[in-house]
Amino acid sequence: METLIQPKVLKGFRDFLPQDEILRAGLIEKLTNTYRAYGFVPIDTPVLEYTEILLRKSNGETEKQVFRFEDNGGRDVAMRFDLTVPFARFTAEHREELYFPFKRYHIAKVWRGEKPQAGRYREFVQCDFDTVGSDSASADFEILSLMKAALSSIGVDDITIHVNHRGIFNRFLTKTGCSDKSEDILRIVDKIAKVGEQEVKDELTEVTGSTSSAEQILDYIKPCDTFAQTLDKIEKLAGGPAEDSKRMRDIYAMMVAAEIDKAYVLDPSITRGLDYYTGVVYETFLNKLPSIGSVCSGGRYDNLAGLYMKDKVPGVGSSIGLDRLIAGLSQLGLATQKGSYLDAEIYNTSADLSIYYQKVAGLLRKAGVAVEVFPDSVKMSKQYAVTDKKNIPWGILISAEEAQNGTLTLKNLSTREQFQGITAEEAAQKILGK
Repeated sequence: METLIQPKVLKGFRDFLPQDEILRAGLIEKLTNTYRAYGFVPIDTPVLEYTEILLRKSNGETEKQVFRFEDNGGRDVAMRFDLTVPFARFTAEHREELYFPFKRYHIAKVWRGEKPQAGRYREFVQCDFDTVGSDSASADFEILSLMKAALSSIGVDDITIHVNHRGIFNRFLTKTGCSDKSEDILRIVDKIAKVGEQEVKDELTEVTGSTSSAEQILDYIKPCDTFAQTLDKIEKLAGGPAEDSKRMRDIYAMMVAAEIDKAYVLDPSITRGLDYYTGVVYETFLNKLPSIGSVCSGGRYDNLAGLYMKDKVPGVGSSIGLDRLIAGLSQLGLATQKGSYLDAEIYNTSADLSIYYQKVAGLLRKAGVAVEVFPDSVKMSKQYAVTDKKNIPWGILISAEEAQNGTLTLKNLSTREQFQGITAEEAAQKILGK
């Protein structure tokens, strides 16, 4: 007898049952509509890229997380670890076919070989939106505004978006004599929410070779009470006004004008670990569950496309980590799940009425009701059990007499209220709340 293979998935990967996939698909649909309302258009790129494309500008940590292998043709290839680097390659390769500024969204899976943990997986969906071809405060603000609008569209309003500018931080590091260690410092500071101030201080001391420098950096990244006060503080510590601090003032003025400023804080400790960010950076946290990490993050990456083309194309964008967001919403009890897309189920009480059931189903669908006919005439307890798992709100029962009269019985499966002897058209109106 042949040995059965145990059905299982790799660690960090998951199957999605209907209720999970319906939830995810519904969120993606709402996000897509919001992206489109801001003028963003869809693109797609391959799962596999040449490794040199993905890793030409990355730190050692990124290389450790990439799924990389040699294909049958001997090519060094890797699975995309985000959607931003492939977009930079896409921009360079299709620059003659595109228009600028170009605003794209891309919702797709990415893969990272990091240690799986709560809300963090090796295969997950990112929902990206980026603008390339404009280096303006307006472009930066639009991404920040869309972050809030997109999350709001899926019912996530209790958030705080932490904003910073790498340029101001880099000026500060130059003033304090630490510019040669800037990339290491930025990555260390970016971990402060995860590892705490003392560990960051120890690492900064080791990198800079000075406890005094470490303390100056820790003082710099501590925010004040308001966005404006924090901006005044870091601008002064960085050596005074410059284009980077002016950009932040312009962005904040737009937030105030749009009356959305309460959702944003200026947080000098936000630096984003990836090397390609050059200007404004940001991360978004659920106020009631900050421990799960950022659910929407990104920044300006003016030099990224330059890795693949001579012309400099400025870019700015953000990404919603959908799987982490869903994990957070589930912990907060905010992830509403459905077992199907159906409004109603026509129960099969007699095989002799199968033709009439399909006639009623057709009438209901024409009226806009999502409905199915239970295919087999089995015990009602089994039929009820199936529709309960699907979370179907309405049930339809049809007797032989009702079939002759062209009527049916509509049942609210939550309240058990019944409407007997009504037509399919009348049933549709009740189901659709008309």
